[in-house]
Amino acid sequence: MEKQTIVDENDNVIGAKVRSKIMQSDIYRVSCLWLRNSTGEVLLAQRAFNKKNDPGKWGPAVAGTVSENETYEENIQKEILEELGIDDINLAAGPKKFFNGEHRFFYQVYFGVTDKDESEFKIQKEEVEGVKWFNEQKFLKEVKEKPDKYISSVEMMIEAIYKID
Repeated sequence: MEKQTIVDENDNVIGAKVRSKIMQSDIYRVSCLWLRNSTGEVLLAQRAFNKKNDPGKWGPAVAGTVSENETYEENIQKEILEELGIDDINLAAGPKKFFNGEHRFFYQVYFGVTDKDESEFKIQKEEVEGVKWFNEQKFLKEVKEKPDKYISSVEMMIEAIYKID
């Protein structure tokens, strides 16, 4: 059974646990992809409705929990292939932040650019309900007006990505 990396408050690896054994006090790692196109849109993914956390809510194009003996970058590359069915994205590492809410995790943001149409993505239905290109400015406004439509960590992610204080 696959285990997730468990880290301390400084993101140092201290162990690994099966997902069902992760406690609220544990800190784990997540990688996520912020994907844009050349027309100023951002690709968002709607989580599958069967997901335990944030079912049916919108979030970054790709996100995944880092497995034991896996780096953030190895994880995001694996997740892009699994969730979107593509492997031709040039990645740039963005900010790494700590989320301290109902769950506690470090998340490493990666940036990428593609002009693929929504229909060109081969989404993993167990993880993703669908993907959609959103006008970036409208999306940023809607997160403030309808936060329940988005994953719980999206506002903090936006603050890190856009360096909003």
